[in-house]
Amino acid sequence: QVRLVESGGGLVLAGDSLRLSCAASDRTVSENIMGWFRQAPGKEREFVAAVTPGGNVQSYGDSVKGRSIVSRDNAQVTIYLQINNLRPEDTAVYYCAVKRYGSGSRMDASSYDLWGQGTPVTVSS
Repeated sequence: QVRLVESGGGLVLAGDSLRLSCAASDRTVSENIMGWFRQAPGKEREFVAAVTPGGNVQSYGDSVKGRSIVSRDNAQVTIYLQINNLRPEDTAVYYCAVKRYGSGSRMDASSYDLWGQGTPVTVSS
């Protein structure tokens, strides 16, 4: 079974930057769209970013657009998310995910079938 392991979360100050990583245990995910979602306490899971298999097309949620970069290294089977100018409202558990099947939107969590365990990010003001 393919495993996704996120890392890089932690406690940061508002205005800081953070780079999250997600490593997959199987190279087959290199052929799939990979994405990042986040979930704050009491809120629904929210789309953050996604990247196509070749890494040439990126999509971003409105909340991070313009201050985030999603990228991937298929040789390392790893996806990255950098968020700059962090805000307290960015506080959440961040999850990476793989979309292997179907034609659903890459911005919809229900389109993804593989999920990591999440890494918490807390932004202090």
